[in-house]
Amino acid sequence: MMELEKEIQQARFDNQYQKLIVNILYTGGWMHGLQAQRLKPYGISPQQYNILRILRGQHPNPATINLLQQRMLDRMSNASRLVEKLRVKGLVERRTCPEDRRAVDVLITAQGLAVLAELDQRVPEWEDRFKTLAEAEASQLNALLDKLRG
Repeated sequence: MMELEKEIQQARFDNQYQKLIVNILYTGGWMHGLQAQRLKPYGISPQQYNILRILRGQHPNPATINLLQQRMLDRMSNASRLVEKLRVKGLVERRTCPEDRRAVDVLITAQGLAVLAELDQRVPEWEDRFKTLAEAEASQLNALLDKLRG
């Protein structure tokens, strides 16, 4: 077990709530790093992966940049910039919206779908990393995190 105090070399916290805040932030960074390593061979970032997954969920319908921004896990990301990087890689396509010439529709390409299909094959090995928790513990942690945000 990785103890937070040892990981960040802090002897103690003033209280459990202070430790909880630091622990959630530290764990989020740790998970982001694991995901970035997992996606590196595919040349995409976690934020780009998130956009591809949103677009696959919309497929065959297009999505607007606003919709992507609203549904992203990291809402501070610049969705337009991420879409452009994915477009250059051939994973998404941008089209002028027929109903509103000022708007842009974003669609996932066959190549983007293929990358996600390949990553889907690796989901079980990604999930294995979290099986240090029993399924009931994972369910409890999910409920506690939902309650915390609630």
